[in-house]
Amino acid sequence: MSEVRIEYLRPAQIERAQETCPTIFLPIGTIEWHGLHNVTGVDSLKAHELCVQAARMGGGVVHPAHYGAVGGLNEPHTFVFDTEDYIDSTYFQPWIEKWCREAVRNGYRAIVLLTGHYGAGQQIAVRAAATHMSRLLNVPILGTAEYWLATDIHYYGDHAGFFETSLMMHLFPGTVDLTLLGEPPYQGVGGKDPKEFATAEDGKRYADLIVRRMASLAESMPRWTPEQVQTFADAEQAILNAQVRQAAPDGPGWEAWKNVGNGVLDPYPEALVNARFNVIEEIAARL
Repeated sequence: MSEVRIEYLRPAQIERAQETCPTIFLPIGTIEWHGLHNVTGVDSLKAHELCVQAARMGGGVVHPAHYGAVGGLNEPHTFVFDTEDYIDSTYFQPWIEKWCREAVRNGYRAIVLLTGHYGAGQQIAVRAAATHMSRLLNVPILGTAEYWLATDIHYYGDHAGFFETSLMMHLFPGTVDLTLLGEPPYQGVGGKDPKEFATAEDGKRYADLIVRRMASLAESMPRWTPEQVQTFADAEQAILNAQVRQAAPDGPGWEAWKNVGNGVLDPYPEALVNARFNVIEEIAARL
């Protein structure tokens, strides 16, 4: 189908989509400062568009984006629902878990929770919700930031820097104005200088790979056996455990990501797409 956004589909269209591919995507983000050159909806906008493109390619439907997450910069025009100080979530994670129950009750047999907002607490909450509900509902639920699906081409995520800005220049070119940045250091921007390095061509390269991999997962995840679902949940739990151990009880939340830029996560996307969950557990041991 060319239209995959569930809010624009009539009942018969939804039912045909489910018969073809019973996967549903939930894009997740927030409203947050992303520099003077980007719009505040970057996180949800990019996650939603990546999900839409993946559903068009591989099947499934896309739920409206969720705006409201864990943490956020201490900058203007930022909405914070759960603080970044802790690795647990009082608002966001229970909402996601209830949404997963509703998705399964409505007939979906695979779920992709794609967060475009990736503070430390946010990423942990999304993976924790996905892992817990995968086990509870015996339905594969992937909860990840989009950059985890392109680490092998050295896309590691940032905040309004080279990576995110390049992605937005490709997905929503009219929303980026690099001339507004002024001179460094840029307010609320982390990562390589977007003014110097960001390009729509790089954004397309990252987006195309992420979309292809999500499309492949949309097709394959509903066919995973119950045993595969539980093995998948165990592997994702191993990732989560490694992150929580390094971030808890009161350590810096980002400590769990200290090796990501060193290539530890590079094998993750292919291992996930090919259901090689033993490789994911090996990655967890090196985090």
